[in-house]
Amino acid sequence: MYNEIENIEPCIKGTLSIAEKLGIDCEIVVVNDASTDGCGELAERLAEEIPEVKVFHHEKNRKLGGTLRTGFYGATKDYILYMDSDLPLDFNDVAEAIPKIGDADVLIGFRLTRDEPFKRKVLSFGYNSLIRVLFGLKVKDVNFSFKLFKREILEKITLTSEGSFIDAELLIEARKAGYQIVQVGLPYHPRIAGESTLASTSVIKKTFEEMGTYFFKR
Repeated sequence: MYNEIENIEPCIKGTLSIAEKLGIDCEIVVVNDASTDGCGELAERLAEEIPEVKVFHHEKNRKLGGTLRTGFYGATKDYILYMDSDLPLDFNDVAEAIPKIGDADVLIGFRLTRDEPFKRKVLSFGYNSLIRVLFGLKVKDVNFSFKLFKREILEKITLTSEGSFIDAELLIEARKAGYQIVQVGLPYHPRIAGESTLASTSVIKKTFEEMGTYFFKR
């Protein structure tokens, strides 16, 4: 999370409700990416009330890739479910989606609806198309923030991205290591609080820089 003070409490409690509904043992890993709005302190207070919550803090902002890697490698359960803290999904939909992983190794979501600005739609279409062409990764929505995968995958692959290329890197590396990826459609809900930075010029530039480095070196 980065400056998600209005979203983090309902996100944590909604996630806990999924575990209770499905009857699964869980931990809720919150990564505070050097927020300045007090959501880090709020998350710590919630961790005192809810034993399943543990919070990691970055002293410096490390963007999406650095934040996810902290969360991934700080997780200890057999499966990792990655979702954004800005509540893009209804928790009932998430609870229904989780069992659909079946015998696969990775379950990823794609948006059934795209209620977002035209610029974001164009960028997303172009980026997904480029990922398919360059890496042969034929998924519908590479950056959608619903990814459920076996933690053992992290022992077989190397993740290096600090920016938003982390989503593609995770899936490309998992596929290269022989893991099976399945997809599920989910209704998308635009954020109602906080502010997204994913369409900023600096984020886009970083994504393409890391994509180029990965393509030529790995």
